[in-house]
Amino acid sequence: PAVSGAHNAIVTARAGKDLISSLVSGLMTIGPRFGGALDQAADMFTKAHDSGLSPLDFVNKMKATNQLIMGIGHRIKSTTNPDKRVTIIKEFALKHFPGNSILNYALEVEKITTKKRSTLILNVDGCIAVCFVDLLRNCGAFTQEEADDQIADGCLNGLFVLGRSIGFIGHFLDQKRLKQPLYRHPWDDISYMSDSL
Repeated sequence: PAVSGAHNAIVTARAGKDLISSLVSGLMTIGPRFGGALDQAADMFTKAHDSGLSPLDFVNKMKATNQLIMGIGHRIKSTTNPDKRVTIIKEFALKHFPGNSILNYALEVEKITTKKRSTLILNVDGCIAVCFVDLLRNCGAFTQEEADDQIADGCLNGLFVLGRSIGFIGHFLDQKRLKQPLYRHPWDDISYMSDSL
C-alpha cells in the first residue's frame, strides 16, 4: 500500500467511491516512476543490443548523457539480497525460452552496473521486459518487426497494469470489508507550520 497506485485506490475507496473509480484512481498514477519502466527498459536494452553497442559502451553512453538505465536498480534488493522474482523469471527464461539474446545482454549490463553499486541490479521490471522481448521475437508467432511493433504499442506496460489491477481491486475490497472511514492524511505531513512557530 506504500506505492502511489495502491494508496490512491485505498483513499478513493475510503471516500465512498465504487470499485471502478477506485481502480481507475490507482491506475492513473502508473507512469515513469511507478510501473512505466517495462516499455522503457525493453526499448533501451533492445535498441542498444540491436545497434551493436557492447554492454560497456551502452552503460558509458547512458552515463555520459546522464540518463538512467530503465530496468536497472532497486532501493532494497542487491547482489547480496537478490529479488527472488527476478531469479525465478531469469531461470525460467534461460531454461525454456527459444532465445535469450536481450536477457543475456541485460545480464552483462548488470555485471557492469553492480561493480559501481550492489543495488544497480536488473530489477523485476527490467527482467520481465527483456524476457518478453526475447519471447516475442523467438516464439515463432511473430516476425521481429511484428514483435517490435507489439512492444512499441505498450504491451509490456499492459502486463504491469493487469497485475496491479488485481491488487488494487483487493485493496478496494479490503477497505469495504473493514468498513474503513474517510482517509485523513497525517497532519504532521501536511502542516505548513513548523514546531518553532
